Amino acid sequence: MVVHGEREVLPAATQAEAAKALQQFTTAYNAADKAYDSSLDAGHVTGALSDIDAARLKAGQAGSPEGNPNYSPLELTDVTYTIVEKAGWPRWFIADAAGNKGGSSRWLLVFTRGGLDEPWEVAYLTLVAPGDVPEFKKNEDGHAEAVPVDSTELAAAPGELAEQYTTYLKDGGDSVFAAGSHTSGWRTERQEEAQKPGLATQYIDEPLTEGDYAPLAVRTKDGGALVFFTTRHYEKETAAAGTSVPTPGDDVLALTTGEIKQSLTMEFVSNEVALDPKGPGQVSILGRIQGLTSAKGE
Repeated sequence: MVVHGEREVLPAATQAEAAKALQQFTTAYNAADKAYDSSLDAGHVTGALSDIDAARLKAGQAGSPEGNPNYSPLELTDVTYTIVEKAGWPRWFIADAAGNKGGSSRWLLVFTRGGLDEPWEVAYLTLVAPGDVPEFKKNEDGHAEAVPVDSTELAAAPGELAEQYTTYLKDGGDSVFAAGSHTSGWRTERQEEAQKPGLATQYIDEPLTEGDYAPLAVRTKDGGALVFFTTRHYEKETAAAGTSVPTPGDDVLALTTGEIKQSLTMEFVSNEVALDPKGPGQVSILGRIQGLTSAKGE
């Protein structure tokens, strides 16, 4: 019998395959972290995590060419795998684990691959409070259901969340997003930082939705969805005439091109995980990990 993976609804992986993928990722991630060498885990990360991780390692390597002097291996335990069943590629699954870093938060890692001959790569990595991880809808085989990114049965279509989020960060107002540290709290923080004596900060936010940055959504037990999505953020600090931009830390300088005179523009990539309820309601951002990916002085 020939099974056409592009048409048949199939589980992304077996539990054993998912566990092997997590083990391979952790081994590669630790090797890269120990050596400050992104080539050691490049085949195991993609999308937002790849951007964030590679920049972190580049900055670390610039400061410590011999490797990470504070290295301690990441250990993931108490793992639950949510295997998504769907037709077509990419296929994906979620690993929900306890980590020896990040306090009591649960580590949510989304593994994706675009074909049978491709490796499993982690596209999304977020930390979420233990009580915030929802229950997922499972079929009789224990597999989860992918939610179409253009679904109209949720508070917001998963495919539109990145754009709606960046619009909200810019304009505020009544929003599909519930108040919280990653929404109203972040806007308040920015407003406080925007104007300081001798220094102005501007913010630009962009959705990332194509290719390896595509949003992924899985059905929750109550009919809603848990959605993973990506955004890009710019912060431009401009010094007033006769003053200069505060000297940034070594990690920022390691990723900076140009000479910092009157301004410094920093580029960040952020991956979010959100609870998108069924029907009308508000979307809750449960977790967000952001990393500096580049900077430019002028």
